[in-house]
Amino acid sequence: MTPVVMAVIVLCLYVLFYRFYAKGLLGRKIFELSSAAQTPAHALRDDVDYVPTNKYILFGHHYASIAGLAPMLGPAIAVIWGWVPALCWVVFGTLLIGAVHDFSALVLSSRHQGRSIGTIARDVISPRTRLLFLLVIFFLVALAMGVFVLVISGLFAAPDRAHIPSTAHPEAVFPTYSLMLIAMLIGFLVFKRELPLWPMIALGFVLMLVTTRIGLDLPVTGISAHTWTWTLLLYAFAASVLPVWLLLQPRDFLNSLLLYLALFSMLIGFFLLSPDWAAPAVNPHPAGAPPILPFLFIVIACGAVSGFHGLVASGTTSKQLNRETDAPFVGYTGMIGESLLALLAVLATTAGAFASRAEWESFYGSWEKAVGLHQKLGVFIQGNANFIHQLGVPLDYAAAFISVVVVGFAMTSVDTGARLLRFNIEEIADTLGIHSLKNRYLSTALAVAAIGFFAFFEVDGKPAGLFLWTLFGTTNQILAGLTLLTVTIYLYRKKKPIVYTLLPMLLVLAATISGMVMGVFKAVSDGQWTVACVGAIIFLLAVWVLVEALLVVRRVSGLRQEN
Repeated sequence: MTPVVMAVIVLCLYVLFYRFYAKGLLGRKIFELSSAAQTPAHALRDDVDYVPTNKYILFGHHYASIAGLAPMLGPAIAVIWGWVPALCWVVFGTLLIGAVHDFSALVLSSRHQGRSIGTIARDVISPRTRLLFLLVIFFLVALAMGVFVLVISGLFAAPDRAHIPSTAHPEAVFPTYSLMLIAMLIGFLVFKRELPLWPMIALGFVLMLVTTRIGLDLPVTGISAHTWTWTLLLYAFAASVLPVWLLLQPRDFLNSLLLYLALFSMLIGFFLLSPDWAAPAVNPHPAGAPPILPFLFIVIACGAVSGFHGLVASGTTSKQLNRETDAPFVGYTGMIGESLLALLAVLATTAGAFASRAEWESFYGSWEKAVGLHQKLGVFIQGNANFIHQLGVPLDYAAAFISVVVVGFAMTSVDTGARLLRFNIEEIADTLGIHSLKNRYLSTALAVAAIGFFAFFEVDGKPAGLFLWTLFGTTNQILAGLTLLTVTIYLYRKKKPIVYTLLPMLLVLAATISGMVMGVFKAVSDGQWTVACVGAIIFLLAVWVLVEALLVVRRVSGLRQEN
């Protein structure tokens, strides 16, 4: 089956599952969504956080918030096992698990006054689970942002203009940092000067495209990856404490427009190019790679299932949901958009970037050959640049454009993640009664320090990119499994069918907890005690939540039998 035929089938599956599975089965029969139900956006409206929002606008906010670096990077690693396993998990993992997770987290939060998933777990399971969730979230966000900082610094670093590695993109530096200034200017003009929004957004979008072209002539070289890491950590601190209207909101919106343009261009270019597969369909035992099961699920991470999405759905999106019946479009389709990005990552790294099987194997022939996260992201950029080149766009400009998209969303993840981690630390401090950590500058400093720890973490004197990505993927999906567990307990209490959330929860937790155990034992055998301790802590927290849930199920079952 050719890549084009496969892509058409997948796009049809997206439509069918949304129409019949999300809206029909889950929306009408399981959760019984009602357009008459009062959502928190109306009940608690304050025009600051709680604001009834048109579903198309809310979709844009939600998609921009969840679409980061991970759906591009995870599949670009996982294709080492072949394009069939990666594609199947990206598609069916999304439709049956990831999108169900995002949608149900949004509905649950909407029915609990827009509260976070950790607070909902306290209400649905037990008070202790709130702290357990917060601790898992701390490790998840710190790990993810540390990896993102590591990858961005690798993409930026080039010794000089005459020696730019093929997987480095110093031409993305100028437009990336220009975007910060453009966003801040727009935020100031719209919020403080009350200039009309859409003309300012149009101006900002044009300026982004112009700075991308200028970046080709002004690649920033001569700065080491280590220095870039420190620069990015300082940026994360500033972005976390600045008002959201000054940087975060305009950056997110401009980035979402950039992503829409990129997705459209990459898809059209892919169909025009109509490439053949360069990768094998299945490659079950790459040299030096961990076993395909469970690590295929863990490595792809956000490309199919993401606990981070539950934080977004229950953190900001639920407070803006106009009607309950908007939840399938916003939550389920938002994850389909993430899957589409992951699909393009699979196609770019198996059919777009390489002209032959020999070329593909020269890069993906073994786990050691495919070393380095930013190198894999470089293949994603190269493959999709080839797609866009079919539209008549010069190849170097197409690569620069994709690199700006990639780095822009990674940077958005970093500043959003730093802010979420600050909130998380403040919630933990509130739970433990440590009032000093409620200071936003102190909590941000602690958040950035945690991110920096993982960004600078090394194994055998080298950046632990792939290992940290695996640890992040495991933690991320453990959180997704725990979120699905909370939803399942909620449905069980309501005497609703639980199979549609129970089975995905069992699969995700079985895969990720087994992967975590394997990772901890390997870290111990390799003498990597810090990594082993982090993994063991996350494992114990997850098991503790499962025990709490089982106690609740036992108690509820007992009450049912008595009645």
